[in-house]
Amino acid sequence: MAKEFVLKDKYNIDDLVAIIKVLRAPGGCPWDREQTHESIKKNFIEETYEVVEAINKQSTDMLREELGDVLLQIVLHSEMESENGNFSFDDVVNDIVQKLVVRHPHVFGEVVANNTAEALNSWDAVKLKTKGQKNQTESMLSVPRELPALMRAQKIQHKAAKIGFDWDNVGGAVDKLYEEIDELKTAMEQGKRFDIEDEFGDVLFSCVNIARFIDVDSEEALTASTDKFMSRFSLVEQMASEQGIDMKSSSIEELDRLWDKAKKIKNSEKSVMED
Repeated sequence: MAKEFVLKDKYNIDDLVAIIKVLRAPGGCPWDREQTHESIKKNFIEETYEVVEAINKQSTDMLREELGDVLLQIVLHSEMESENGNFSFDDVVNDIVQKLVVRHPHVFGEVVANNTAEALNSWDAVKLKTKGQKNQTESMLSVPRELPALMRAQKIQHKAAKIGFDWDNVGGAVDKLYEEIDELKTAMEQGKRFDIEDEFGDVLFSCVNIARFIDVDSEEALTASTDKFMSRFSLVEQMASEQGIDMKSSSIEELDRLWDKAKKIKNSEKSVMED
């Protein structure tokens, strides 16, 4: 069957579908033939994050390559279902085009949307109707539990806010955070593991709520803070080595002194870059 695939200088989407069929067919690639939805589902996640990495790095070449890897996953999963007689890649394409037409009545219908907010409201209204969701709880349940926890929390909170279940301003969200921190302290004093985990989750949920109010993406913010910690820690480790300090046996006071110094250096570097 491999002989049926024509080698070219330039390929298109039809060629991608065709080569996946060749790889999955008898006489193709043993690894490709053995794969199932379950066996490669994590590959899909990894490839998606690599696309995000390319975007963050503003690398056009990397983005082009990683988008191809994501497309490969889509075609591969589609071929698995085609082999079972369920649907094909063409069906996937047809469904998404039809969805885009239906979800954009302000473009292809009579609905008017003069700005982004009105367009999103139009999209959400059609989505609720087409999915048969009768209330906001059903809309919340449609948010995948498999999403990163911070992202899922922010999406759920956004849906609750859409029907008025929200604080009047960020002050209420901040007060709620302090309330949850007090409850976490109480749980820690009582030493009940389940209660500690429960209250800690509430603290994180409250932090995400504040992020939503101040228009900050909680996932991006935590990623940036983790990067910042790593950068400062690297400098602390470097200074400790230069001063002959054994970090493992040093007091927290001495390490905190190095941390404060590293923080000042990094903040100074940041100010220079911003200028």
